Amino acid sequence: IDAIRERADVVVTSYSIARLDEAFLSEDPWAGLILDEAQFVKNHQTKAHKAIRNFRAGFKLAITGTPMENTLSDLWSIFRLVVPGMLPRFAKFRDDYLRPIEAGQRVARTEPGKTDDVETQVQRQTRSREAMTKLRTKIRPFMLRRTKESVAAELPEKQEMVLQVQMEREHEQLYQQILQRERKNVLNLVADMDSNRISIFRSLTLLRMLALDPSIVDDQYAHVPSSKLNELMSRLTEILPEGHRVLIFSQFTSFLGRLGEQLDQRDIDYAYLDGSTRNRGEAVEQFRAGDAPVFLISLRAGGFGLTLTEADYVFLLDPWWNPAVEAQAVDRAHRIGQDKNVMVYRMVSKGSIEEKVLALQQQKIEMFAALTEDDTAFASNVTAEDIRALFDDSPVDLGDMTEGIEDDS
Repeated sequence: IDAIRERADVVVTSYSIARLDEAFLSEDPWAGLILDEAQFVKNHQTKAHKAIRNFRAGFKLAITGTPMENTLSDLWSIFRLVVPGMLPRFAKFRDDYLRPIEAGQRVARTEPGKTDDVETQVQRQTRSREAMTKLRTKIRPFMLRRTKESVAAELPEKQEMVLQVQMEREHEQLYQQILQRERKNVLNLVADMDSNRISIFRSLTLLRMLALDPSIVDDQYAHVPSSKLNELMSRLTEILPEGHRVLIFSQFTSFLGRLGEQLDQRDIDYAYLDGSTRNRGEAVEQFRAGDAPVFLISLRAGGFGLTLTEADYVFLLDPWWNPAVEAQAVDRAHRIGQDKNVMVYRMVSKGSIEEKVLALQQQKIEMFAALTEDDTAFASNVTAEDIRALFDDSPVDLGDMTEGIEDDS
């Protein structure tokens, strides 16, 4: 290992090796340090982040398409690596920026006077705007943002739409029955988020799976139809004969397995990729070569590092808390080299927790836009207020990018 410095001008390594070989890599200063896909060290409590922080270099550069995946603390962590000392210590950053900005975000999505008096809400929004403006001013000299539109203007159009799928009667009845049980359970636990976080997110995951397909929750629900699966198969039946190629993403490999069974029954060839896939290259080549018109991909396994411009349709079957992860998945198809318009469908079960998750995504997108753009329009984890909002009975307005799918039953 010691001979590497003598014979190499550039050393390329992984974050795992950087963590394991910290002693060697931090022994002497480097001319420069470049962190590609810097979101992988966005958690300042991980060993990889702490190791890289000890590396000395003439300059440090972080490259990422998602500098804020979940919360402003992600951004703080990356700046801590490349411009140490520019932002205050985390406790002060949390008090001066994170908390007031997020408090203003929560007020912005609350009806006036619903939880606090109007004067208090106005004060919180004012503090939020002031903190956002101050933070944006601090980071702007050190942050170069390039959108896809500015660097790849030749890319064909990408159209995104939310498909609201009405659950079939038996599916909806089961969902509502379990929702009432889980709502009561979660609202009793949410007062102590730190102690009950695992139990709360277990309930949320149960409801998300149930909105997708009851059979992946328990075999006893195998007779209950999956409204979303039926709608997806109907869509595929329409578009595949026209020669379109399709990427389908889900976080639940059990549902991808169910979908694969449906494709097998219809003699539709498909490639498959999840975290357990041993030969990623073979799966990718099967799709890229045209042997399979459909590619089933788990969101985490295939959300980055792939170029799949052969596809012109993308289906996101279940919304994830983090909009940046979904955006990366869509970018497997909509990237340089694509010569066709790309259609993106986010499938959401109407009246389910999925609508609330989609609304939560939009809040994160708006926060990042306010931070990086000229106008001023999420704690380190989902907050108690966010959990209560997920179980709120009030309907969710998903805006104009929706297409309703009605149940004929």
